[in-house]
Amino acid sequence: MRYQDELQAAAGAEGRISRRLLLAGSAAGLAGSAAGRPTRGALLAFQNDPFRLGVASGDPDQNSVVLWTRLAPRPLDADGGMDPGDVAVRWEIAEDEGLRRVVRSGTTTAAGSAGHTVHVEARGLRPDRWYWYRFRAGNAESPVGRTRTLPAPEAAVQQLRFAFASCQHFETGLYTAYRQMAADDLDLVCFLGDYIYEGPGSNRGIRRHVGPKLRTVEEYRVRYSQYREDPLLHGMHARCPWFVTWDDHEFENNYAADISERPEVDPAEFLKHRAAAYQAYYEMMPLRRSAIPRGPDMRLYRKASFGRLAEFLVLDTRQYRTDQPNGDRPSDLNEAALNRRNTLLGARQRRWLEESLAGSPATWNILAQQVMMALVDRDPSPERRYSMDQWPSAAAERMALLRFMEENRISNPVVLTGDIHTNWVNDLRVDDRKPEQSVVATEFVGTSISSGGNGTARPNNLDRLLADNPCVRFHNGERGYVRCTVSPESWRSDYVVVEDVLRPGGRVRTRASYVVEAGRPGAKPA
Repeated sequence: MRYQDELQAAAGAEGRISRRLLLAGSAAGLAGSAAGRPTRGALLAFQNDPFRLGVASGDPDQNSVVLWTRLAPRPLDADGGMDPGDVAVRWEIAEDEGLRRVVRSGTTTAAGSAGHTVHVEARGLRPDRWYWYRFRAGNAESPVGRTRTLPAPEAAVQQLRFAFASCQHFETGLYTAYRQMAADDLDLVCFLGDYIYEGPGSNRGIRRHVGPKLRTVEEYRVRYSQYREDPLLHGMHARCPWFVTWDDHEFENNYAADISERPEVDPAEFLKHRAAAYQAYYEMMPLRRSAIPRGPDMRLYRKASFGRLAEFLVLDTRQYRTDQPNGDRPSDLNEAALNRRNTLLGARQRRWLEESLAGSPATWNILAQQVMMALVDRDPSPERRYSMDQWPSAAAERMALLRFMEENRISNPVVLTGDIHTNWVNDLRVDDRKPEQSVVATEFVGTSISSGGNGTARPNNLDRLLADNPCVRFHNGERGYVRCTVSPESWRSDYVVVEDVLRPGGRVRTRASYVVEAGRPGAKPA
């Protein structure tokens, strides 16, 4: 890989950087350990609640699920208020909310080198069942979380209810959307990136980040902890399992693989920084050991089956992409944007995606990913301008992927997207500039939870945008999330919006709903 070449080039006076980078995954490895020799255990007495960040679960399959927590009695301290030693943590998972019918339990280690985070892969569970879980450390007990396993891959499932969301800038808005999401009684949540934002604290928002622009793993831990302290956010984590993926702000704005948007950044230092960001991401998310980073590398793309009803394909469009063409400025689909070498997926992930789609027996095939796939001209002038940070920057790869879906008759592909802080419903063709082509897939783009502050129900130049882009069926600029109800016959997406994220108690409503019928690609108003 390219980073290894650059690290070798940085040898000599900087030779120790490569060693630190290549070994940086060791601390993350401790985060995934299920055994060890903790220095403190049941007799540890906490003066403050160490479970202030709550509990979370994620990456379920038919027989197991990841359970997560972090010991942090003072979450905004660099060390979380903990001594550096390891701590024994007891966990249990039960069939009832009162945790009287415990089915699995054990003791794991909250390693100091991993920020005292805990990742338990609770196995031996029954398919398609709800469970409740908690942790104990010393004299402290965590809140109880609720989670579930997925149906068996061959099961004939009649309904799936889930939500997807992205972009929750702490400083620019409140997490009111999660209050309604928690009341929706969902099977799971897909979070599509920008879980945190990496910038320094600012006085311009309604809340203020703690700390400088993030560089070290300790600084990233504090930022994640500040977000997780929000009761609506960690409350939603405790309601059901999450599938998570990142975009750019978990590390650095608009980065592309090992390339910074700032040309003056030293490549070796950039990768050292990326290793810190990836380690903290793993530590703070309910991810399996298969995602443990190795230095500045971390495999995040993966899949999960919700019976024969739906196959989730969770993608990573940041870590393997080529540099944004045209200087990352909005541009026409010129020669640079259409270059066949451009990629958002990288060769290995794209091959995995195509093989997964071709082999899927599911009725609905869901691509949970980051940036808008529709080729949308957002310039109101006669000239065409497409985002070079989104799929138009790799237009050839994008068209080839849609052509693959069409030629292989992939069953009901649906693309879920975040990033853009606005709502969209898009019909996807091989080339969206040619409305005479058949619709191949449907894209639902969700707005931000809070990023950007209050939005607008009717964005500027809406009529012109819809007229210039026949692929766009709906566009809205308010904050919120998308709630999806899926059956063998149809898919319904409800665009849930929050009218005010600058004050507590903002009104929540369903602004629009769109339906896709199985076997008939393209969305229609419900």
